[in-house]
Amino acid sequence: MAGERSSAALSTPEPPIAADLPVARPCSYFPGPTMDQPATDIARRLAARAEAVCRHYLSSGRREGRYWMVGDMRNTPGRSLYVRLVDMEKGPAGKWTDAATGEHGDLLDIIAATQGTRGFAETLEEARRFLALPPEDNPPHPVRERPRAGRLDAHRSIARMLGGTRSLANSIAADYLRGRGITCFSGCDALRFHPRLSYRPGPDDVPHTHRHWPALVAKVTDSDGQLTGIHRTWIDPATRMKAPLASPRRSLGAIAGHAVRFGRTRDVMIAGEGIETILSLRDLMPDMPMAAATSSSHLAAFFPPSGLKRLYVALDRDEAGEQAARKLRDRAHKDGIGTNILTPMLGDFNEDLVQLGKDQLARTIADQLCIADQDRFLPSSCS
Repeated sequence: MAGERSSAALSTPEPPIAADLPVARPCSYFPGPTMDQPATDIARRLAARAEAVCRHYLSSGRREGRYWMVGDMRNTPGRSLYVRLVDMEKGPAGKWTDAATGEHGDLLDIIAATQGTRGFAETLEEARRFLALPPEDNPPHPVRERPRAGRLDAHRSIARMLGGTRSLANSIAADYLRGRGITCFSGCDALRFHPRLSYRPGPDDVPHTHRHWPALVAKVTDSDGQLTGIHRTWIDPATRMKAPLASPRRSLGAIAGHAVRFGRTRDVMIAGEGIETILSLRDLMPDMPMAAATSSSHLAAFFPPSGLKRLYVALDRDEAGEQAARKLRDRAHKDGIGTNILTPMLGDFNEDLVQLGKDQLARTIADQLCIADQDRFLPSSCS
């Protein structure tokens, strides 16, 4: 068996390198050009167990030869990001590069992204837990964050993309959402339409993939309403469905912990993964504040806003979705927030809306809301 694995590894094609990649830029999770000695030691220990780290934190990927392949550093399925599992001439084990964005970094970045940690000290604590190391007696002082080239590039790209957008009304993006059964667009200021958004093909795209498509562009913000990133869904103008791309959805900027938000949150809200899932629920309850975290890993890392008393978590019925919902529920409980998981009848609430209809979706939701929220939100409808 060992011989068979070695043979497979030798025959596996190398990930894209050099000219195949966009200009590389460092991941912006950790500030400053160097780490202190404890952090350096932990990074070295993680690199020595690179495959175990990947299997734990990047479980949506798989080993291909001497690399671990996954969609991105937040554990999205795909093959854009590759992690070296062994030391090679090109670099040491534990280093990763995202072929779609050009970002690169080490395994501490991966832990921060997948776990939604709130700072460097918390990331080191999680790494120590994984490595079964004792807690540090004197944890490092918070490091003042410095601007990074990658972060500045992302900010410029986000500003440029948003500058090319227009209102969602009467657009291909609105047609795409209507095709998903969504008809209520009130309070959807976070959603914009780009008529010709650039798409960088990845290694899984077919040759000669078009590089410009119409797109639904969603603003990702923090709980104070400050823009932190964007989420893009490319659309086929002929079918008004998702474009035939290997990665028709991509995020840019700081997404973990934040969300695409609908309505102003006060004491109660719904958080879920996909924009379409949340908009399906808004068709029933347009006055209920809601947030789409854009993926399961981001939902698990979502930061409930201060003052929140009740949080409903819209479940996607797959393994990653169930784990994310439980993580968010448990974390919210620790913060004293009453939390309930809303469960669809099918795979997610958009499937329920499209296949079962709005009346059945309303009955499904009504059975899972507290009485006060039924009276407060369900009678509302889009005008």
